[in-house]
Amino acid sequence: MPGFSTILTAAGESTRMGRPKPLLPWCGTTLVEYQVSSLVRAGVSEVIAVLGHQAEAVAPYVRGPNVRHVVNPDYRMGKSTSVKAGLKAISRDAEAILLLAVDQPRPSLIISQVIQSHLESGALITSPRRQGRGGHPVIFSGALRAEMERISEESEGLRAVFRAHDSQVNAVQIDDPRIRLDLNTYEEYERAKISYDCGDG
Repeated sequence: MPGFSTILTAAGESTRMGRPKPLLPWCGTTLVEYQVSSLVRAGVSEVIAVLGHQAEAVAPYVRGPNVRHVVNPDYRMGKSTSVKAGLKAISRDAEAILLLAVDQPRPSLIISQVIQSHLESGALITSPRRQGRGGHPVIFSGALRAEMERISEESEGLRAVFRAHDSQVNAVQIDDPRIRLDLNTYEEYERAKISYDCGDG
């Protein structure tokens, strides 16, 4: 999708998982490769993977058309530092900024649905929801870039941007539990592998 830049955060230490999340086996490949592939198939214009912990080991798996990585040296200081590192790397002409974490595997179909809703709504922010709860990916208008660049852990990161524009959020309802899938522990990962449909349906 022209003008849709993606920041894929993959810098964390995976403390609760006990092993690097980006390199976990997922749907016949690694988790980071799966995420990149889904994003590319959904039609985003570029993917910037933000690496940190064990960046040298993960970097070779970040590849594809209009796909590259950056390393966040401050990743231990919180997720907001990785978002800001990604913002520095994406195109200055980005019309929309899609955010997704490597431990939130999403098929291209779901990503495409969120993108399409964002385009149709013209909203500043698009957030998928299911049963009253928010999910991912989240899309921000490029017009919010300056505000996003000022986030900090102290101000709760991107939540501050959400609060400032609460009335301009497009809450797209998607009745698919995968919009809330988040792999934090190895037990959650093992359960998800059993129940997850690796197709795009």
